[in-house]
Amino acid sequence: MPTRILPAVGEADAVRSITTLLSQLPDAEPVAPVGDSTQLIDTLARLAAESVDELPEVVVVHERIGPVPALELIREVALRFPAVGVILVTSDASPGLFQAAMDYGARGLVALPLSYEELASRVQAVAQWSVGVRRHLGAGGDVFTGVGGTVVTVSGAKGGTGATLTAIQLALAAQASGRSTALVDMDLQTGDIASYLDVQFRRSVVDLAAITDISPRVLADAVFRHDTGLALLLAPAEGERGEDVTDRAARQIVSALRSRYEIVVIDCGAQLGGAGAAAVEMADRALLITTPDVVAVRGAKRAVRMWDRLQIRKAEETTVVVNRHSRATEIQPPLIQKITGTAVAATVVPANFKELQSVVDAGRIHELENKSAVKQALWGLAGELGLVKVPDGAQKGGRGFRGGDRGSVSFRRRKDGGG
Repeated sequence: MPTRILPAVGEADAVRSITTLLSQLPDAEPVAPVGDSTQLIDTLARLAAESVDELPEVVVVHERIGPVPALELIREVALRFPAVGVILVTSDASPGLFQAAMDYGARGLVALPLSYEELASRVQAVAQWSVGVRRHLGAGGDVFTGVGGTVVTVSGAKGGTGATLTAIQLALAAQASGRSTALVDMDLQTGDIASYLDVQFRRSVVDLAAITDISPRVLADAVFRHDTGLALLLAPAEGERGEDVTDRAARQIVSALRSRYEIVVIDCGAQLGGAGAAAVEMADRALLITTPDVVAVRGAKRAVRMWDRLQIRKAEETTVVVNRHSRATEIQPPLIQKITGTAVAATVVPANFKELQSVVDAGRIHELENKSAVKQALWGLAGELGLVKVPDGAQKGGRGFRGGDRGSVSFRRRKDGGG
């Protein structure tokens, strides 16, 4: 059977030299090369969605691939598509880089300039390894092929806008609909998810920061399973320990969670650090929570511009959610959209703290009543974002689904498409 090889190379000259050599290998079937890290992950995800057998046996990653660095990209491929063997092509063949590549999940390393014999030997060995893994998958082994779950980050335009409440309710809605869901507190110094959900915990996200290979078992040990079914990865009890979670560690943690859960909701708080920035950059959906007042909207605009300057996320790729909305306020969603240059969620969250106060004070926000207007709005937002699994009989634009005694999701939107 021919070995399918997918080159991931950004430079035109390198593409030509690598594809030419690959085409000369015996029993090799090079496929169309991809030019960047995003295209590689999207291609593998599409193939994995059809079948593990559709994935190429070997992926060849050039050292200058971008925008994600080569080693980070190798780690993500290894975590999300463990049946694929990755070879790193690099001009630095030092023992240090070889060890780092192996730690990140590569199955081989080939030095530049390319040698036919060396490339053929590495491709053959990695292809045999990949075939062995697929036999294991066929036997029902506990290896995860994960196309990858949906990652949603929730950030506050400033402190007190309701980012944590929003993150918790979005996660609860997704879990109640039947999707495996992880809720992560990446507000590393002042995270409050544990307080909101009345959780006593020993392990936190910091326990994963120094681990270079986050296996399913290691991840399971760090996660707290809540009574609602949510998998919680909490901020450290000692805020100063949050500095241990670097942007690289955050990428590894988010990738590991994405490979294990259908939905990953991350509370990033209102302060942007390296870990939070990495999470926002990796997210499929990035939410920015604001209230309809001048200070908060200015904060939202400032955050959007900062994300753009730091090349974390473009304004058009960000969704602003309006919390504590009232028709009486002068600042309405269309104006917020114009000021920030972002999309604004059609679902707005009403101002009604009275119905929240008792469950917030008790640390039992998950017991908020189904009739709560705030809960209905936030679960409706989960429906708008596509985080909930909708039953076959549910009608678009209708009431969505009833989550039994755990709540309901509404899909109602305003006719004007604004808040």
